[in-house]
Amino acid sequence: MAFHQELEALTQAFSGHGVDEKSLVTLLGKWDPLERESFRKKTPHLFTEDHERHFQRWDDDYVRLLKHEFVRFKNAVVLWSMHPWERDARLVREALKKGQNAYGVLVEVACTRSSEQLLGARKAYHSLFDHSIEEDVASHIHAIERKLLIALLSAYRYEGSKVKDDTAKSEAKVLSNAIKNAHKKPINEDDEVIRILSTRSKLHLQAVYKHYKEISGKNLDEDLDDLRFKETVQCLCIPQIYFSKVLNAALRIDVDKNTKKSLTRVIVTRAEIDMKEIQAQYHNLYGVSLPQKVEEVARGNYKDFLLNLIVRGG
Repeated sequence: MAFHQELEALTQAFSGHGVDEKSLVTLLGKWDPLERESFRKKTPHLFTEDHERHFQRWDDDYVRLLKHEFVRFKNAVVLWSMHPWERDARLVREALKKGQNAYGVLVEVACTRSSEQLLGARKAYHSLFDHSIEEDVASHIHAIERKLLIALLSAYRYEGSKVKDDTAKSEAKVLSNAIKNAHKKPINEDDEVIRILSTRSKLHLQAVYKHYKEISGKNLDEDLDDLRFKETVQCLCIPQIYFSKVLNAALRIDVDKNTKKSLTRVIVTRAEIDMKEIQAQYHNLYGVSLPQKVEEVARGNYKDFLLNLIVRGG
């Protein structure tokens, strides 16, 4: 391989999600000092030139970014190896520490797990942190969304097949009226809306979702302005579409590190649940297969691990 090709390959190894460890070992390990200097000079997005002292130095921001990229594979392996209860408990704990921008993870755990899985996560949280999830949500979150999140995380939903269609239709009307009157009483202060979303079975809520569209002509999540309520409805009623959107956001190159972490979280937690359905929805929404997109964006061992999990679930 000519040096300019090696240079391009190494630059590529440092870009994307994760790093291409094989290229780093193969190329950096054999380059002499002049070749390494040439690499530094030809990658100004990685190195800055100190013209006064005549040397090239790593860009500090990029070094911080690389630290996250190098541990991405390790984090995925650790998360995959955990008992699902512990995994969800730690995801909740991390989201609470990160603050409001991460509270969507709380909705995701509360609304896309079965009743037994959510109960298990709550048990694991007791074991790991000597508090209840509800207790920590109440103490960490002081915004109006606290009421919804505590209700969702405390839920133990009916999971049978019976749905009372008349009740679903009636509650679709309740939601429609609540949204129309949100200027008088915000959705996040409406106890009846919170009751419906936090206690009804998923099959019941999917029937509500269907009736809502018949009443209003739009999907329920499209009419909701409040982000947490929108995420709640999507996770309960159209989870594969929700996960496809989260994955697509995480697979962009120009996103922050927290958004990128969603790629690991979603693939690891859904690999043995509904990855086949998520792949179908992803392809339907974005016109490209999920494995193809991961192949394009991710690097090295991290990429290979994610692809194995996708194939396992699909």
